[in-house]
Formats: sequence, C-alpha cells, structure tokens
Amino acid sequence: MESELKDLNPKSPDPPEQTSADMSTKLESDHRPLLKPEPSPNQNPTSTTTQPDIEELEKRFAAYVRHDVYGTMGRGELPWYEKVLLGIALVTLVPVRVVLALAVLVVYYVICRFCTMFSAPNTEDEQEDYAHMTGWRRVAIVQSGRFLARAMMFVLGFYRVNETYRNQDIDNNLNAETEGKDQTDDVERPGAIISNHVSYLDILYHMSSSFPSFVAKRSVGKLPLVGLISKCLGCVYVQRESKSSDFKGVSGVVTERVREAHENKSAPMMMLFPEGTTTNGDFLLPFKTGAFLSKAPVLPVILRYPYQRFSPAWDTISGVRHVIFLLCQFVNHIEVTWLPVYYPTQQEKDDPKLYADNVRRLMAREGNLILSDIGLAEKRIYHAALNGNNSLPSVLHQKED
Repeated sequence: MESELKDLNPKSPDPPEQTSADMSTKLESDHRPLLKPEPSPNQNPTSTTTQPDIEELEKRFAAYVRHDVYGTMGRGELPWYEKVLLGIALVTLVPVRVVLALAVLVVYYVICRFCTMFSAPNTEDEQEDYAHMTGWRRVAIVQSGRFLARAMMFVLGFYRVNETYRNQDIDNNLNAETEGKDQTDDVERPGAIISNHVSYLDILYHMSSSFPSFVAKRSVGKLPLVGLISKCLGCVYVQRESKSSDFKGVSGVVTERVREAHENKSAPMMMLFPEGTTTNGDFLLPFKTGAFLSKAPVLPVILRYPYQRFSPAWDTISGVRHVIFLLCQFVNHIEVTWLPVYYPTQQEKDDPKLYADNVRRLMAREGNLILSDIGLAEKRIYHAALNGNNSLPSVLHQKED
C-alpha cells in the first residue's frame, strides 16, 4: 500500500551512505537501456544481465535488493536441503495456513458486515468509511479486528512479536530541541503513527496493535471481503480524478484526519508510510510531507523482520511467489520499536519539510537504518531492469500506484 501524499520533501542534509545525490537526475537524462532487449517468453528474465550488470544495479538500488537464500526476484538457485524444506512445507504447512487464514478473514468480514448493518457509511470528501461509528458497533469492530489481525499473524508464522517501547524520560535526547517543543504537562495524543514500510505484513501488525486508518488505492475498497474491512478501518482512498470541484485531494483529507485524531480521542488514528513504497528493511527513503502538514505530534514506529532463509520484505518478487514462500517458512520474526511521541518545534510546524526530515533522521538513527536518497521512480527502473524491460523513459514516468 503505497502513499500518495504530496511529495514536498527536500534532499536529506546528511550525505547518503549508499547512493549518489544526483541519482534520479542522471537516470532521467540517460535514456540508454539498463539491460539487453527483452528475453523470449521461455527465457528466465534474470538471465538477460551479466554478473557485473547485476552487481552495478545492486549498488545503485541497494534499498531494494533482496539478500535471502531465494535471491533476486525469488528465483535464485536453491541448495538441495532448501528444496526439501519447501517440498515438505508445500504439502503440509501451506494448506493448513491457507484454510486458517481464509477462515480468519471470513470471520472478521462477517463481524464487520453485522456491525455495519443498517448503518450508512461516512461519505465526506468523496471517501467512504465506517470508522466514525460510535457505541458497541465500533468497539466490536476494533477489538475483534485487533484480535483477529494478531491471529492472522500467528497463522502466517509470527508466533511472537518482539516489541520495545522507548521511555520518554530516559531517551529524552532522541527528540532534539525538546525545550522548544510545544509540550504541555498533559501528554498530547499524536495525530498519526509514522512507520517505515517493509511489507504488506506491516498493515497486519499495526491493525493488531492500534487498529489505525491507512491510505489505500480506491480499488481496495471494491475488493471482496477486504473492501468492507478497509472501510471499517477508515482507509483514506486515493483518487487521482474527482468530479467534485471542491475535492481536497488525498493530502488534504489526510491532513484533516491527522488533525482530527490529534484533537479528538474518539477519532480513528492515522497510520502513514511516508516513504511511499517498500524497501528491503535496511534503508529509509526520503519522507513525503503529507503526514506532517497538520503540525500535530507523530508517533514513530520502526519495523524489522529478522530472517535466516526467506525475507518477508516485499521487493523484487511477485506477490504470489512472496506469499507462497512466506507460507512455506515455518517461523517468521518481527521486531518493533516504538519511539516516544515526537513533538514538533514551531520551526518544524512552519516547515513540514524540516519536520519530515528530522523525524526521518531520528528513525534512521534509532533503528540503525541507512538513509537513502532514491525513491519510487528508481525502484521502477530497477524492477524493469531485472525483468529485461528496456523502455526506461516510459517506466520512469509512470504514475505512482
């Protein structure tokens, strides 16, 4: 689920450790294909590049490179014992997990359908959601949603969630210029949870922990089962074209929702991935500023997925292949670090770019993440190159999903 918030973020003041500062500019001006012409249908796409080509690509696009035993695009040559483990899991573990996962999904859909029966959704700003319901219906949706999201993680092999909560008093130095923060004696409610984005599994964890609203593509709201669940979450749907002359756009809607969550404890919290796309989990991309336009405090969260065989990070691998390998892995791990609420200074409130960059550098430092200056355009170039697509200019200028 990729953020469509307005990208006003400046380049990071810190020099990147793995990529050049003018990477995007060079790629846009260089129309030479990264790879040879596309392979024939029966040819492995990854075979179109030589080893030096792949090594050069991995240096340029380090934030999107997979390092697990399955290799680039999940198509690497596996040792014999890995093939044996896959075979055993495919006939024993995968069927059980698929049935249980579908059961959890259907149960929660039924709960959402029952709780929203005879209730009209909120339709303000060309959005549609049930997150603003009150009373027992909302309590049932939230509590059952958190429990079943955790149950779904258990089914997928996340038997234990390793969570760390940083103490504001002990780690007061994490938030620079604390004396200048607009912070009263009463702890203010953050307007949004800010998280790095590694996998679609991020959403399951955040549902189980705080049940926030997300930014999603409009098509998600029309999917069977998942569509109604997304409306109960209060997802803000991305809609590029609108017939309404006063439509604010997703950035405006998100800003209002963040401000509402900050001011009203009964309002649903917003969960935002300001990077706008996923990484391999070792890097932190530039932040888009949409999450910081409301000037409200934010709650930074850092996600990591330690692995030995298969990485749960969703990069350079198809969705179907990723799900199959994930289901075949007997145990999956997740580590979560909750940082203290970040209260912006007046200078940060006046400059959302500065606010976003300071939160990003804080998360990178505390999560031991590498700052990278590339973004979604470079990710598309890398993926296209791995697939043997030599139409580089058309790939670069595609709209974000």
